[in-house]
Amino acid sequence: MPQADLPKGVHRVRRKLANGKSRFHFYAWRGGPKFWEDDHRKPSDPAFYQAFAEAAARPKPADYTTPQMVDDFLSSTAMPKGERSRADIRKWGLRFADHFKDAPAVIFEEPGARGEVNAWRALWKHSPKQHDMAGTHAVRILNWAVDEGKLSEHHCHKLHRIYEVDRSEIVWTPADREAFNAVAPEWVRRILCADCETGLRPADLVKLAKPQVEKTPLGRRLRVRTDKRKRLAHIPITPELANVIDTTPDDRLLILVGGKGQALTARSASNAVTRYRRKAGLSEDLRLQDCRGTAATRLLNAGLSLAEIANHMGWSVRYAANVIEHYARVSPDETDAVLVKLAHAKGGAA
Repeated sequence: MPQADLPKGVHRVRRKLANGKSRFHFYAWRGGPKFWEDDHRKPSDPAFYQAFAEAAARPKPADYTTPQMVDDFLSSTAMPKGERSRADIRKWGLRFADHFKDAPAVIFEEPGARGEVNAWRALWKHSPKQHDMAGTHAVRILNWAVDEGKLSEHHCHKLHRIYEVDRSEIVWTPADREAFNAVAPEWVRRILCADCETGLRPADLVKLAKPQVEKTPLGRRLRVRTDKRKRLAHIPITPELANVIDTTPDDRLLILVGGKGQALTARSASNAVTRYRRKAGLSEDLRLQDCRGTAATRLLNAGLSLAEIANHMGWSVRYAANVIEHYARVSPDETDAVLVKLAHAKGGAA
């Protein structure tokens, strides 16, 4: 197709629409970023030329390296806001950049790049979780590069995964908590107790503060805007959670703090629980996040519906029911009462 009626370097592609008409797409160069769409072969809008000038100033594929692409992503607004998420993607992004440090980013537009990325992920085949995480973060960077016009496409979508785990059967039982509390100091016991009663992710848990406590006609609740999904959660304050809140010193805003009164991070709270879980000789599978099964059961006992619990936890209703049922079966003291309530809740959710 003759391009003489366009600025030098512009690549024009005509695509037919469902209504039979045509739409023209304009790229800064063949295989380069798209900068304009129009119904006319030669746009007359002055903004067309401005958009072309801006797109043409972007690095050409041969000059744009994979480390540059990763650096651009890490400094972009596409980076997640959570501290832990940012640290994870930075770690894997830099590993990705180091492995492909001599390669131009444009290689990921070739089908064979999928095999190269799989070969890189295989460096962690001894750890299925890390193997899959490597691919997840690499694809996230490549998706961003396509969205930003730095790549025209990539072939690494839906990489196979080898990590499989069903954590619905991993819960802190009353016996686990008793063994943990026997060796952990008070500030760590408070962390575990608060999570078992709320089911909050560690990033939300460590931010709990007294102003989030609200009175209700029948008691009190916590009002929490979750960090990951930005949802507003209203969590009933159970007797055990009330004890944690009410024993917080009057001059302290945060409900949970470290051993020296310092603010906690999600990682430091998780690490503290892991340290004393090991000291108590409990299963290596148990993590702070696994308090959510206990919390789901507490919320059911507090009168929340399965749908409300699922929404609060970010689960499906079926998954929430499975977690509660498993918790009841491994906690003999609660089995009968919990299963009766669960049966009623399932009936109401049907």
